[in-house]
Order: sequence, then structure tokens, then C-alpha cells
Amino acid sequence: MSSGIISGLFATTVGGVPKPQVPSIEVEFQGIKDEIIRDKKHHGGPQRAVCIVAEEIIHELQDLGHPIAGGTTGENILLNIAYESLEPGVQLDFDEVKLEITTAAVPCKTISGSFLNGEFMLLSNKKSPGKTRWYARVLQEGTIHDGEKVLISTNV
Repeated sequence: MSSGIISGLFATTVGGVPKPQVPSIEVEFQGIKDEIIRDKKHHGGPQRAVCIVAEEIIHELQDLGHPIAGGTTGENILLNIAYESLEPGVQLDFDEVKLEITTAAVPCKTISGSFLNGEFMLLSNKKSPGKTRWYARVLQEGTIHDGEKVLISTNV
């Protein structure tokens, strides 16, 4: 079992990106409480309730000159962990909340402003395995606070 720290939480009450940073999020089985999801065909719902990305992926892309930052690609949780530790089946235990990674979040043109020349496919799990945003389902509801520790367990 490994662990990490939350380095940013993001949610929007108006929809779209970027999502502003917030000090805490209330996590419910259907998603983040009061968050507006405009495209419910591709985002949100019980199997895509929370979007997560590893901070090192953001830093890698920034080092290449991309204007990406926390919240600009629609993630709710930015984690200071090794990106390789996230994959379907992995469980994330926060103080109150428990999540399980379900699937990679397929990138779309809505996040193209976070990339030089609109290269949003740099976050594609098919193009760069593991270097993506992940969706998670909620196993236990509650509140997550910025800076909180997370325990990562692999059940795959």
C-alpha cells in the first residue's frame, strides 16, 4: 500500500473548464455536491463521479511549455503521487471518502486551451498509457479537504 497527498481540489458550480480551486469537496455517489456537469453523456454519473490526475503529469506537460494547471482539464482531485499507481481497480482511501478508479477519462477538445497547439490528446491513455486523468466511483461518501493524505491500495 502506498500513500500520497492532495495537492489541489477543483469544482465548478457553473460548468466547464477551468474548474476553480476549492478548499474542500463534498463527494456523493453521483459526483461532487453542487457541481454542474454540462456534458452528462461523457462526464459524471456513478462510474465517473470524480476525476483525478497525478500532479507529476501536470508538471511534465508544463515543463514542455503547455499552459496546463490544476483544474484546467476538468479534474476534481490533483494528487501528489506516482502516476503509475493509478489504474482501474485501485482504491483511494481519504479521511472520510473511499473511491475506486473505474476508467481513463477520454480527453476532448474542451480542454485544448491547456495545451500548446491544442494538443489535448497528450492526456490520452491510448497515446500515453497511465499519463491521463482517471474517473472514479464513490464507495463511501463524505468530505475531502485540500492537503489530506490518501492511501492507495491495489485490488487488481
